[in-house]
Amino acid sequence: MPSFPILQRSSEEKILYSDRLTLERQKLTVCPIIDGEEHLRLLNFQHNFITRIQNISNLQRLIFLDLYDNQIEEISGLSTLRSLRVLLLGKNRIKKISNLENLKSLDVLDLHGNQRDVDNLPCLQRLFLSFNNISTFESVCCLADSTSLSDITFDGNPIAQESWYKHTILQNMMQLRQLDMKRITEEERRMASVIAKKEEEKKRESQKQSLLKEKKRLTINNVARKWDLQQHRVTSIAANQDRKDSDSPSQDPCQVDGSTISAFPEETGSLDSALSNALQGLSVTDTHLVEVDGDTLSLYGSGALESLDRNWSVQTAGMVTTVSFTFIEFDEIVQVLPKLKIKFPNSLHLKFKETNLVMLQQFNALAQLRRIDQLTIDPQGNPVVSFTLWKYYVLFRLSHFSMQKINGTEVTQNDMIMAERLFGILAHVASSELPQYRLISILGDARKKQFRYLLETKGKKPGVVSEENNDSKRLVGENTNRATLNYTTRDFYNEKLEEIKEKKKFCKMYIEDLVKEATEINMKNEALQKLWPQMFIELVRDAVIEIRNKSSYMKLCLQQITDQK
Repeated sequence: MPSFPILQRSSEEKILYSDRLTLERQKLTVCPIIDGEEHLRLLNFQHNFITRIQNISNLQRLIFLDLYDNQIEEISGLSTLRSLRVLLLGKNRIKKISNLENLKSLDVLDLHGNQRDVDNLPCLQRLFLSFNNISTFESVCCLADSTSLSDITFDGNPIAQESWYKHTILQNMMQLRQLDMKRITEEERRMASVIAKKEEEKKRESQKQSLLKEKKRLTINNVARKWDLQQHRVTSIAANQDRKDSDSPSQDPCQVDGSTISAFPEETGSLDSALSNALQGLSVTDTHLVEVDGDTLSLYGSGALESLDRNWSVQTAGMVTTVSFTFIEFDEIVQVLPKLKIKFPNSLHLKFKETNLVMLQQFNALAQLRRIDQLTIDPQGNPVVSFTLWKYYVLFRLSHFSMQKINGTEVTQNDMIMAERLFGILAHVASSELPQYRLISILGDARKKQFRYLLETKGKKPGVVSEENNDSKRLVGENTNRATLNYTTRDFYNEKLEEIKEKKKFCKMYIEDLVKEATEINMKNEALQKLWPQMFIELVRDAVIEIRNKSSYMKLCLQQITDQK
């Protein structure tokens, strides 16, 4: 029995790369025994000397198996890998496709560059491959290693109809003198080299875009997982509090089913070999993402809000007209709205998805922006959308923006009238219940002047104020009423509560000190009142005794004066 090496990874490696294992260029001649890794989904054996596929039958979750550039002669040992979707066996010695009938999920099978009859003819000079149904260059690229080959034909094959056919053949088979029975000129070689370089640059750029797209997907997936964990934790804490109130046993609030928290399912389709290798090095630890795509700024995760502190170029900032927030608490967004107004003055369209918009009052915070033409609230993660009248409240509270669309629907004049009818009385009641000093404190400088003007004209006779001033008064009154509808975030509210507690504590201590001091003064006064009659008698007696002998008293006084000098 041959001896097989046993693979054991450290716990740190398992945590970092839990679902993938790379054994590339390890000079392996056999597949090692892989125990305790049944959860693997990607296994890479590229560039080794393995002659037989074995010892991987226990990896039943495997999706991607890469055995490129080995010495395998037969396809075997794969019958139990029913989840396998990508099998890369290029550049081996396989002559026959077999033993794949159990792999029902297999999507990609790569057998290019395997051993062919022509490989055994090192002195071959002319090769005719016309009408052989050759459709890809990879199926014949092994011929590029034949230094003696000078003439070759591919006419009559699908590959000969491709636009890249001629320059690809010439670029990879530099030793050729004739192609399809036609002599190759130096100009054709030069053109092939130029086109090949452009194609290579295009391929690299395409691969770069694919990597960026995949990294974006992985990052968003990671942000979604963190968001779902946070939401589950909040929900569990609330549920536990309810259980405690009803004296029922509670459950660990951090216990979350990891299989249900992904908002973006993992894509496990077939990937190019080089691309799959590059993806192994991607970092998926990012917890936020900032992306500018055309006129749209997309922010994923609360950490993305810090990007508003960047020094954005004037051109980029001016180009952004749409800002999208995803997986961010709305209360955190409220805190950066003043920055958004300054950094991106042309932003007219706001989008909210998974932001915990749960009540109408939260829309009040948007009134501080410079302008909003469109508002999109995704139902996912925003329960407020389930309220029947939420759109009318937005139109009423943000009427000074003259919004054009809400969730893609045009806003009509009838919508504005209905919003005023539904919520106009609400603003009137809110403003009438506030004291004057509180009302003035929440208005801007311009509003304060207008409000004072209204107060000054309030006592005048009706005939003194013109109709124009009456209209102005009505308009200012409506704006003032709406301004009283504010929203305070939980954090700000908690800070205010703490501030109030500190003030109460200080006032209590100050009053206690005053009371203590007053009590001591009162006690001293009462004691003095009790002792004063006796003290007065003693003072009079001492004075009479001292001046009874006038001459002696005068000498004593003179002596005291002399001593003081």
